[in-house]
Amino acid sequence: MSGSSLKNVLTTAVITGVNEARARIFGHVLNPTGQRSPHKILRKKLIGDKVSEWYPHDIKQDDPLFMARQEQERLSKLEMLKRRGKGPPKKGQGKRAAKRSK
Repeated sequence: MSGSSLKNVLTTAVITGVNEARARIFGHVLNPTGQRSPHKILRKKLIGDKVSEWYPHDIKQDDPLFMARQEQERLSKLEMLKRRGKGPPKKGQGKRAAKRSK
């Protein structure tokens, strides 16, 4: 009876020793208790640089002609809306101001 318990103790000691050695050799993290660990997420490569390289350079920041054309389109659209009476109201003439005066 004592021989089998000694054998069990030795077997568990050998198994834990082998697991620790395997973890050291292959660079794994030993987690005998099975608790949650962020190691799986932290060992992944960071992808921020790859994502930023994928998208082209932003032309809006460098080209003043592009920005001027965009501003001109915005102003022409606003003028067209004003002609139809759909433009923004003058300052102090919106819905809130109309509610206050009543």
